[in-house]
Amino acid sequence: MAIDVLVSDVLHLSRFALTALLAQEEEFRIVGSTANYLDTVEFAELHRPDVVIISFQREESDAVAFAEKVASIPGCRSMLLATSFTRPVVRRAFAGDIAGLVQRDVPPRQFFDAIRRVHLGERVFDAELTVAALGNGDCPLTPRELSVLTYVYQGDTVGEIATRLRLSDGTVRNYLSSVVTKLKARNRIDALRIARESHWI
Repeated sequence: MAIDVLVSDVLHLSRFALTALLAQEEEFRIVGSTANYLDTVEFAELHRPDVVIISFQREESDAVAFAEKVASIPGCRSMLLATSFTRPVVRRAFAGDIAGLVQRDVPPRQFFDAIRRVHLGERVFDAELTVAALGNGDCPLTPRELSVLTYVYQGDTVGEIATRLRLSDGTVRNYLSSVVTKLKARNRIDALRIARESHWI
């Protein structure tokens, strides 16, 4: 059976090139292409493609949030495609339901294989990229604690973080309490300051 693929990319030439590349493989059926994230989520909700590829630029922080929304749609799996990924992006993707991160410079065969694996239910994260991003050095926080703290930095409430990570409000508060304790901070704001100055988020 063909794998239904939706391509999302704000850059027109990049979107067309990516669509044309995928169309060369008989097992992939391009069911749509979108130029903005809202249209991507709406299309995914209506048509339920198997895999949604969200191609984005490094500075487009919204891409991760929309990839998470797509991942929450039954029957859909999302993967991010970019030239490079920041540590917070990798951490959020790794801690959440995003199925994969693929760099633009991979060979087409490897890219196709990543889509197949994602469709089969696997999570595809470049090992070197993930180790580099999740390697905390002297950071005492776990990837999940860093993920929660990153959401706080972005302005999300406890309830919103709980929904994103499919946790209870109490569990999120426990994570935040642990963060404050581990960083020997006065409060959440101080914990954010310490984490930002240490380049952990």
